[in-house]
Amino acid sequence: MRLILIIIALLGLSILSADLAYNPADFWQDGFCVQRTAKTPPAGAGSIEARLEDKWESLPLVDFPGDFWTWNKMRRSEYLQTFREMLSGKEQGAPKLSGPHNGMVATWGIARDDSHFKLNNAVKGCGFLPKAEKLAEITELLQSNIDSDMLTKLNILDSLYQIAEEVFSPNQLVSLELYSEPGYNTQTFINQMLNPACVMVFLDIPTFKVKQIARLLDPLDPSLSAYEKGVVRYVNLVHSFFHGDFPRDYITVIYYNIEIYDSSPGRKDARGTKITP
Repeated sequence: MRLILIIIALLGLSILSADLAYNPADFWQDGFCVQRTAKTPPAGAGSIEARLEDKWESLPLVDFPGDFWTWNKMRRSEYLQTFREMLSGKEQGAPKLSGPHNGMVATWGIARDDSHFKLNNAVKGCGFLPKAEKLAEITELLQSNIDSDMLTKLNILDSLYQIAEEVFSPNQLVSLELYSEPGYNTQTFINQMLNPACVMVFLDIPTFKVKQIARLLDPLDPSLSAYEKGVVRYVNLVHSFFHGDFPRDYITVIYYNIEIYDSSPGRKDARGTKITP
């Protein structure tokens, strides 16, 4: 028993030492970051490799269920219609922030210097990623209309949402890491670099919980594959397409679906019930 206690104590010290040895500068080399805890799977692959608790695993990807597509498309179209009405002067005030665009992402890794907590939660603007075979086509569509008026842009985005299942990946969402850079790291960034497992939830009814692997891609990383470069370009472009020009391209995050739950309240078949294999 004494030997077991000694081993446990040593393990605890080793974990603590690892925490104390953590240096956020290690994430960066030559001005760009390299995530070493997840690997981008080949386009169309059915699984992703990620390092969880110091062990590499191959995790099967799961597709969005029909109810997720229906909810997501409906809310995004409503959101765009609100902007149309604002442009025409019919709608006053800001659009609702609830819905599929604003995913709340929970992560866990190592506490930043200004916090006691390794746990973190942050709201991330997120959207769909085109299927690999549609990526270049949709990127070109957005690029060729980047200088169009806002109403035209809204209609283009809405036309894509109407056929979302045909053109977008069935098991990925994407976002941007807007603030992390050499010398400054958000807690989400720190956690995802060290532990790519995360959970995304949405404020809405119906609502869903998606457990995912986050894959970070820095646009300045020269080792990115052609596909990864295409993803980074698309995600930054669609962000600028709606929000306007930005001074640079940002770190892109691909969220790969591993488990999906229906978290809608008031239904016995929901309430956090897992709805994927």
